[in-house]
Amino acid sequence: MDARSKAPGPRAGGGPGRRALVVLMVLVAIAAAIWLAVGLAQRSASGGAGGPGGGGPGGGGRGGRPSTTVGVATATTADIPITLDALGTVTPAATVTVSPQVSGTITQILFREGQMVRKGQVLAVIDPRPLQMALLQAQGALTRDDAQLANARLLLARDRTLLAQDSIARQDVDTQAALVRQLEGTVTTDQAQVGAARLNLGFSRVIAPVAGRVGLRVVDVGNYIGAGAAGGIVVLTAIAPIDVEFTVPQDEVPRIQTQSGQGVLPVTAFDRTKTLVLDQGVFSTLDNQVDTTTGTIRAKARFANAGGKLFPSQFVNVRVSLQTLKGAVVVPVSAVRTGANGDFVWTLKPDKTVTQGKVVRGPATATTVSIVQGLRPGERVITEGGDRLTEGAHVTLPGDKPQTGGGASGQRHRRAAQPPAGG
Repeated sequence: MDARSKAPGPRAGGGPGRRALVVLMVLVAIAAAIWLAVGLAQRSASGGAGGPGGGGPGGGGRGGRPSTTVGVATATTADIPITLDALGTVTPAATVTVSPQVSGTITQILFREGQMVRKGQVLAVIDPRPLQMALLQAQGALTRDDAQLANARLLLARDRTLLAQDSIARQDVDTQAALVRQLEGTVTTDQAQVGAARLNLGFSRVIAPVAGRVGLRVVDVGNYIGAGAAGGIVVLTAIAPIDVEFTVPQDEVPRIQTQSGQGVLPVTAFDRTKTLVLDQGVFSTLDNQVDTTTGTIRAKARFANAGGKLFPSQFVNVRVSLQTLKGAVVVPVSAVRTGANGDFVWTLKPDKTVTQGKVVRGPATATTVSIVQGLRPGERVITEGGDRLTEGAHVTLPGDKPQTGGGASGQRHRRAAQPPAGG
C-alpha cells in the first residue's frame, strides 16, 4: 500500500510535457505573425516600386523607379516680336483754360458740358455794348484828327508857295511842317485805338482756341468776369490726337534710339488688365535726361484716338514694338528650366529616354521663348513633369498605353511557392 501510494501517477508525470507543448505553440504563433508582417511589408514595397525588373521600359525608370508621364512639345521656327512694355499716363496734346480777354457780363453760354467742339467755335458771348461804344469813340477821335491833319497839309502847301515867292518867312513854313508831322502821329495813334477797340469787340465772342472736349463750366450766364480770370469759363482738352507718356529703363535707350532712327516704331495702348487694345499709335520721342532717382527716362507716343477710348490722365499699359526676330527657334516657356549651370531643356530621344541639354535664351513672348543656341527645329522637349527626371530616364507620353510587366506577378508566385515558417 505504501509503495503504490508513493509511485508517480499519470497526472503528475504528464505536467511538464504539456507545458512544453504550450510554449512550442506560442513560439510557432509568434513566428507566423512575424513572417506575415514581413511578407506584407515586402509586398507593399514591391507594389510601390513597380516590382523586380521595373527598370525596363515597361516597368519604370532606372533603379526600380516608375516611369514618369511627361508633356512634350516640338521646337519650331517663328517670328518673335521684340517689344518693350511700360506703364503710361494719357496726356492731352493741349490743355487750355478758356479765359475771356475782355471784362464784362456773360450773356450767352453756347456749349454743353462734355461737348466736342471745333477750333474757332464760339463758346460764350460777353455783353458787347460797352465795347461797341468804345469803338465809336475811337473812330470819332480818328475822324477829328484826320480832318485837322488835312487842313494842316493845305496850309503847309500854301506856305511853301509863298516862300517860293519870298512872301513869307522860312520859320513859319518850318513851324507848319512840324504841325503836320504832329498831327500825322496823332492820326496814327487814333488808328491804333480804333483797331484795339475793334479787336476788343471781337473778343466779346469767346472762341475755342483748339479742337477738343470741354469740361464742366466755371461760370454761368449773368456773371461778371474779368479779363484773364484765373478760373476762366471752361477747361478745354485736345483728345484727338492724344499723347501717352511712359518711362523706360535707361539701358533700353540705345536700342530705342537705334530702332527709331531706322523707321517708325508702332506702339499699342492696352487697358489696365492688358486684355483690351485701346488704340494703335507711333513712338514720338525720348526726354533729354535720365531721372537719377529711378534710372529711367520719360518717353512719349502719339495716338490718333479716333474712337475716344483714351481719356486724359488715364493709366494704360504701353507696348513698344522695337523689331521682329525672323525664323527663331521657339519652344513653350515651360520647357526651359534653370539649374546650377544655367538654362537647360530636357530633350526626348526616339527610345523615350531624356537627356539634358544646355541652351541660351533669346527674346520671349507671353507663351513662347526663343532659343539662340543649344536646340534645333524639330527636336522634342519636355514641357511637363521635368522636375522628376534624371539623365537617361525612361518616360511615358500621355498617349502611350500602360504596359503590364511580369515582375509583380512573378514575385507573388515566388511568395506562394515559399513554405511557411516553421513547416
